[in-house]
Amino acid sequence: MDEPNGPGLLAPEDLLAMPDGDRYELIDGVPTEKHMGAESDRVALRLGGLLDQFSLKTRCGLAFGSQTGYRCFPNKPRQIRKPDVSFVAAGRLAGDKSPKGDIPIPPDLVVEVASPNDTYDEVQVRVEDYKSAKVRLIWVVSPETRTVLVRRLDGTCAEVGEAGTLSGEDVIPGFACPVADLFV
Repeated sequence: MDEPNGPGLLAPEDLLAMPDGDRYELIDGVPTEKHMGAESDRVALRLGGLLDQFSLKTRCGLAFGSQTGYRCFPNKPRQIRKPDVSFVAAGRLAGDKSPKGDIPIPPDLVVEVASPNDTYDEVQVRVEDYKSAKVRLIWVVSPETRTVLVRRLDGTCAEVGEAGTLSGEDVIPGFACPVADLFV
């Protein structure tokens, strides 16, 4: 396991203390800026808003945006990921309240919206990190192809096209959204 404060490497607390730390993820102790294009940000905002409205109405959990950090990666104490959208089911956070800093448990759902500068390998590394943390459902949204790749904890995956409907499955029961609605 890594030393908590190796030379030149940041601890998660250091990222929280940085004045512009909300713009960065922490990858093995190195702050890495998250770049997101306007189209990708709009899609994430749209989907996050739909999840937030649904979770408020049903009290099934809490939806979070792109500045929420997660410290939940096995054997990576200096790793903080900030998915574009995430969801934590009711009963998993103390008092069902948002913590002041980073969230120390894996989310139940992660959404990554591919940005123009993202490479396939970069997105795949993020997905692998979320899988290692046992995230139950991962949606990778591609504004370019107008599709959503659905990855489940059991290893199965599916692609939902613009004519299809995205489902919360057993992670967010009752949540459904036409994929086309993400791109309006």
